[in-house]
Amino acid sequence: MTIATDGRRARGDASRRAILARAADLASVEGLDGVTIGRLAEASGHGKSSIATLFGSKEALQLATVAAAAEVFQARVVDPARELPRGVARIARLLRGQLDYSRERVFPGGCFFAATAADLDSKPGPVGDAVRDWMRTWHGYLESQLRFAIEAGELAAGTDAESLAFELFALTDAANARSLLTGDDRPYALAASAVRARLRAAGASDAALRALGQGRMPASSMSR
Repeated sequence: MTIATDGRRARGDASRRAILARAADLASVEGLDGVTIGRLAEASGHGKSSIATLFGSKEALQLATVAAAAEVFQARVVDPARELPRGVARIARLLRGQLDYSRERVFPGGCFFAATAADLDSKPGPVGDAVRDWMRTWHGYLESQLRFAIEAGELAAGTDAESLAFELFALTDAANARSLLTGDDRPYALAASAVRARLRAAGASDAALRALGQGRMPASSMSR
């Protein structure tokens, strides 16, 4: 009986993971409002009843989708950077990871949170709150890393961590949006170069910025 129960649980967990992966892909293109039990059944090939049994409601499904997307971002962007000690090298790796996560289309609509934030920015409710909470956490994390680098002397004393974080996110968000619009990878190279220059101007060493490259940008794929 225990073996059978564990088997059912494992199958249920696998189904849940597969459904949430498809839901996150769908939300990155169509927004979280497009993630309904009926639409997801159509897109994933799972029955409405099985999705409803696993999640219970549209809102619960959407909240689980946000959580699943956050786990992907954590694994692809944050965890690899944490292998480096705190400071500018980790910051450079975080930002490089964020650019690569979008460039590699981990989600077909680019950055999941950029897509869903645009869809939900003026809408109240638990789903919008979940996206906003994640954005605050991510932005706060980068800001805290910048503050540490300033205190450690890796960035110039007097650097405004909040303003610098805002500038760096503006560059990575612009790369995501421009690439999605044009179908071109060049915005990521432009953003990496601009992020590197901004951190260099704030006092970062070239060695600590190695993850961002040397500022050389490939020719536009649209011109090839």
